[in-house]
Amino acid sequence: MSEPTYSPAPVLSVSPVVLPSPGRAVDLQVRVSAPMTGSELPVILLSHGQGPSNNLSSLNGYAPLVEFWAAHGFVVIQPTHLSSATLRHLNSDAPDAPMHWRSRAEDMKRILDQLDLIETAVPQLRGRLDRSKVAVAGHSMGGHTASLLLGARLTDPADGTEVNLAEPRIKAGVLLAAPGRGGDAVTEFVAENYSFFSTMDFAEMTTPTLVVAGDKDTSTHLTVRGADWHADPYFLSPGRKTLLTLFDAEHGLGGISGYDVAETTDENPERVAAVQRFTLAYLRTELYPGDTAWQAASDALTTGPDPLGRIEAKQAPARTGGAR
Repeated sequence: MSEPTYSPAPVLSVSPVVLPSPGRAVDLQVRVSAPMTGSELPVILLSHGQGPSNNLSSLNGYAPLVEFWAAHGFVVIQPTHLSSATLRHLNSDAPDAPMHWRSRAEDMKRILDQLDLIETAVPQLRGRLDRSKVAVAGHSMGGHTASLLLGARLTDPADGTEVNLAEPRIKAGVLLAAPGRGGDAVTEFVAENYSFFSTMDFAEMTTPTLVVAGDKDTSTHLTVRGADWHADPYFLSPGRKTLLTLFDAEHGLGGISGYDVAETTDENPERVAAVQRFTLAYLRTELYPGDTAWQAASDALTTGPDPLGRIEAKQAPARTGGAR
């Protein structure tokens, strides 16, 4: 069975759109990308990762995904989080610095609160958004941000309180090479320097989610578990979840953070194309029940002579005990 094809539309992209952000070190800047045509467009909030590049950790990153999603009917909104390398001059002393894990999630809520302002700033979008169909996607540290918005919890290292940043306006999620559980799964360096990772818990992450993980993504600077760690959001969360494991993929999943970027250790255009297709198909089917895009994409993956990966799905409760 072949995958369905959709004719890509021309894309408009506007940046920076500046959202007033009282109490934030600087106002929030976002990029808005959308198809030139169409109405009742669903929205994807995309959270960037970190990495060594100067500009990919900002509204300027992830063009391979952003342009594809927008060309196929989604409005994609990308914030520059306070952890961005482009804002390193801030020298923030905020309690969640330097990764600004809490502020990152709050950025996404602020975007949803100010969609009217975004439509005013991008008049070509006025009246074209379907605000009932919102998804969040994130890569690496952005996957951590997306996990919190989808319902994952952690303990605030500053005061020991449980943090719940779940956002009910978000109906589906895509986690790309996202961090897994805390505890003894993280390295000693992470426990000492990024302790918010240590208490990550997926037991309340109930929003439907596609987890994309590379089976060669060992992330030895973060975890002692190896590549399996990045599948934790699938195995340790309840409800409807899907896991796409990409064969031979490392942390860049073939190069999703930008075109021809030097930090990609597993550059593979075919793999990037697979991430594009599968994330699009998943979100189409999850946001529009009855859409067959995901089933067709899954069938195409499993029936091909040289599959790029494998798919697992579940609706059962999470495994008990926490450890994997």
